[in-house]
Amino acid sequence: MKIVICGLWHVHAPDYYKKACELADIIGVYDECPERVAAFCEKFPVKAFASFDELLSSGADAAIVCTSTDTHADVMVALADAKMDIFTEKVLALTTAECERIEEAVNRNGVKFVISLPHKYSAGAITAKKIIDSGALGKINYFRYRNVHSGSIANWLPSHFYNEKECGGGAMIDLGAHGMYMTEWFCGMPDAASSTFLLACEREDTLSLNTDRVEDNAVTVMSYSNGCIAINETGFVSMGYPTTLEIGGECGRLIFDGRKLLVRTAQSKELEEVELGESSPLPIIQFCTGNILEGCGMAEAKKLTKLMEMAYGR
Repeated sequence: MKIVICGLWHVHAPDYYKKACELADIIGVYDECPERVAAFCEKFPVKAFASFDELLSSGADAAIVCTSTDTHADVMVALADAKMDIFTEKVLALTTAECERIEEAVNRNGVKFVISLPHKYSAGAITAKKIIDSGALGKINYFRYRNVHSGSIANWLPSHFYNEKECGGGAMIDLGAHGMYMTEWFCGMPDAASSTFLLACEREDTLSLNTDRVEDNAVTVMSYSNGCIAINETGFVSMGYPTTLEIGGECGRLIFDGRKLLVRTAQSKELEEVELGESSPLPIIQFCTGNILEGCGMAEAKKLTKLMEMAYGR
């Protein structure tokens, strides 16, 4: 399969390139910023397209989309019309209307579509989902996902990640996307959501980049008609904090810290470690091999955007 890299705006573009190189033929890369292209091509032996039109006419079978989120709809419609399969960084788009534009183009052209929702395919998440679905914890009434990093306080995030127009927000729409799709996977779509978005980093060099003052410390609380509460915590201002999944039900609880999965049920007196099952291939690998699993398609992509609309009150 011949693949192009469409956009280098997102920090994961190099990772996708390296993964795809192991499984497919990367025939070129394009980004609207010449400096980003030059820096990328210094690191990796790949052709640079002079324009987006050249990328579209390259004869590629597929594209990995890492452009800014606000351009996703226009870019992906054009790629679909060029008969290219599409892999995209999350989120799919900033609005449900834009998602529907992309979906219509994908369906009209009969191309494949995969979105990067990697946390769903880890061994811990898969094992936890099986436990929940088995009913061992009874009716679920509490869900919490905490996913944070030090991007702002250690000042390693690129400046454009603080651009509200390009990103659609700050920490929640970027890093918090993982907690959102995990919430939907475990609990379904909520009925309502309420968020607290704060600016916590006081580093002058970071604040000079964050001119839009997007949130770097955030939480969204979601509610369900069955009484369940889901909490998605994220931010760029935490050091050394593991991604944490916590689930409570009427018959027990579960907690996963990225390494150990601990479970207590009605039959056990305390938390006990559970052996993890097998992880599944990441979405980028599924895309490159053509072995696409459930959970990273258009339906999930649209739900993620809807959750972000709820979180931001749009």
